[in-house]
Amino acid sequence: MPVQSMTGFARHEATAAGGEFVWELRSVNSKGLDLRLRLPQGFETIENDLRREAATWLTRGNIQANLQIRRDEAAPAFTINEPMLGQLLALSSRLVADGHAAPPSADGILAIKGIVEVAESRMDPDTRDSQFAAARESFSAALASLAGAREAEGAALADILSERLAEIERLAGEAEADPSRSPHACRDRLTAQVAELMTADDRLDEQRLHQEAAMIAARADIREEIDRLQTHVAAAKALLAAGGPVGRRLDFLSQELNRESNTICSKSNATSLTAIGLELKVAVDQFREQVQNIE
Repeated sequence: MPVQSMTGFARHEATAAGGEFVWELRSVNSKGLDLRLRLPQGFETIENDLRREAATWLTRGNIQANLQIRRDEAAPAFTINEPMLGQLLALSSRLVADGHAAPPSADGILAIKGIVEVAESRMDPDTRDSQFAAARESFSAALASLAGAREAEGAALADILSERLAEIERLAGEAEADPSRSPHACRDRLTAQVAELMTADDRLDEQRLHQEAAMIAARADIREEIDRLQTHVAAAKALLAAGGPVGRRLDFLSQELNRESNTICSKSNATSLTAIGLELKVAVDQFREQVQNIE
């Protein structure tokens, strides 16, 4: 299964059961699967079915799902409230005869609330069940479209993440090969530091200073950090190759990569290595930012 993004949009239209069903789905990042449905009145009864269907397609993401239905209904039937109309006409005639009002117009009388009534159309149970089924079926099709959109974006994100991993791997190699880490460079640096201290105060024990310097050098060694960086990069590459919902595991690896890059910067005792460490931190931050979009 390919890597999927958590962001996407899908629109699906279907005509069935005497109506046109239009689904619009929007997806953004989320720690879990959060489905928010906007359904026409009366369709709340199928909400649990829709949630179960969404869980078969998606594992993470904040999903806004909106359903609009345009029904193919017959022309509405009108009825005239004749008793009310008769009373109004009688009253109007008296007012006109007394000179208190002008003769009423037909459209004015019909506009009075209650004169014209629209017969309420009721949907029979069989039609309602058919529309429920059509809504569920069209929702599945909309989810398929959304999954396709998220998969396409996921492929692009996977390429970006692979580039960042390649950069992290390259910088780890540069840190490992940095001249400041060579035994000769370390020895010269420590010798110069000990000599400077001895010049400042000849009462210091030279042998003890060499021992302390050796301990400092051991603590400053970044061999373990480089090894762990390379291990985490290999694990991230394997996850991207496997695909599926790997966002959480990639996020964990990004935190580990960040920890190792921070340690390299803190242990650095040379400007060249510090510069590499800072570039490494930028690459890791870019990787971690993009990982937040992966399902």
